[in-house]
Amino acid sequence: MPERSRINFLDVPPEEHTTPLVQTELIPKTIPHIQTKETPSRWPLFFIFSTGTLLCVCFFLYKAIQSQVNYTNNDPLLYDDITLEPKQPTGFLSRLSHIFFYEEQTLKGEKEDRINVLLLGMGGPGHDGPYLTDTIMVISIKPSNNEVAMISLPRDMGVIIPDQGMRKINHANHFGEQKKEGWGGAFASEVIGDTLGIPIHYYVRVDFKAFAEIIDEVGGITVQVDKTFVDPLFPLEGTIEYKTVQFTKGITTMDGNTALTFARSRHGNNGEGSDFARAARQQKVILALKEKVLSYETILNPVRINNIMQSLDTHMTTNMTFDEMLTFIRKAKTIQTDTLHKIVFDSSAEGPLKDAIGDGGAYLLLPKTGSYDDIKHQVAAIFDSTSSTHTSTIDDTPPQTTPTQPITSVEIQNGTWSAGMAARIEKRLEDAHINVATIGNTETRPVPQSGIYTLTSTAPLDVVQSISSLLQIPPRDADTITPITATGTEILVILGEDFSE
Repeated sequence: MPERSRINFLDVPPEEHTTPLVQTELIPKTIPHIQTKETPSRWPLFFIFSTGTLLCVCFFLYKAIQSQVNYTNNDPLLYDDITLEPKQPTGFLSRLSHIFFYEEQTLKGEKEDRINVLLLGMGGPGHDGPYLTDTIMVISIKPSNNEVAMISLPRDMGVIIPDQGMRKINHANHFGEQKKEGWGGAFASEVIGDTLGIPIHYYVRVDFKAFAEIIDEVGGITVQVDKTFVDPLFPLEGTIEYKTVQFTKGITTMDGNTALTFARSRHGNNGEGSDFARAARQQKVILALKEKVLSYETILNPVRINNIMQSLDTHMTTNMTFDEMLTFIRKAKTIQTDTLHKIVFDSSAEGPLKDAIGDGGAYLLLPKTGSYDDIKHQVAAIFDSTSSTHTSTIDDTPPQTTPTQPITSVEIQNGTWSAGMAARIEKRLEDAHINVATIGNTETRPVPQSGIYTLTSTAPLDVVQSISSLLQIPPRDADTITPITATGTEILVILGEDFSE
């Protein structure tokens, strides 16, 4: 059998050994692409969530702080009893509101250096023509030098009233009430402001009941009666008949009804039957009331002011907010009434008005010149020292008598182990003109909670609220604490461990 040939690859010549038996092309090796799902970044979602949460927190915080601002503006307990300034905030939200939102109250007209307030007096319910204004007076204040002017308008003065034509000025309030209940004061402000050529920033409208009650509330007023006079035709309330009233020259202390009669009298003898004399008496009453109110700080207690406003209710209306009213009173303390600028528009020889008969036979007082331009000029120049269109007189308002305050027996009991606390609080109340009858310690100590307890039905609520405002202690129901040991007092103040001096 033939022998197979054997091939030894090792014997292949070198040059032949380097040549591959099979020619192959070098192809790069590729790795198949596998699609994978990318994980999205969480930062956008986190940012949106965080921003939304922050906005919500800011919104609710803003609302909470804003509610604190509104609460401060309208709550009498949050004003100082003496200065009438807002108290320094204590709570967290209150402090934030004070930092970010609190602004010193600026009255309308203050930036223009003239604040105009319209005072309206009317009969009110139960009187003929209840909304016909019997007293119309504009008080102007110049804040830069604290001067004051008084402008009195006769009720028969003819003016243009929208949709009514030429009518008596005392009808403006009436027609305003006809258009919309409670709008009389605002409508009268527009009519009178247009007539005088000045903006009326505020109005205060009171009826006879409110006028008398306000004067009685402050303990009466003391007025200088310039002339003795008798008025035999003063309206008898609730009837169509008349009664005779008389006033004697000299200094006279008047209660509310007497002051009302003095201001309203229209048919007095001895020169007191003119519009000029009547307006002058009304100005005397307003000045005496102002002097009485500002002379005694106990009258200006914010709680008491608020209570008076609440009690008068519909008998007194104003467009002043409560905080504006307190700001106005604070500014009134600095008003200089040593020299008063006065205008009384009447039909005297020197006055700008004349007697006239209007359509329908109504008696009117109209401008002698046929235009209100001269009247507007007098009003605009009332603070001009070089103008001769008004009189500047010295305020002769006599000193006012000390108001009679209700005697309230207040007792303070110290329910802590802090020695002398009751005595220190007694001094604080006495400094605020609140009489403290007795002080002592509670029978058992310590007492956890402070409280003010009304022990009799006759205890004045305004005194309770004043103490609560001053000490920041809440009134509590006397039935919630037992036993209460008091020495026959009306109001018991217990100083507990939660009380901070």
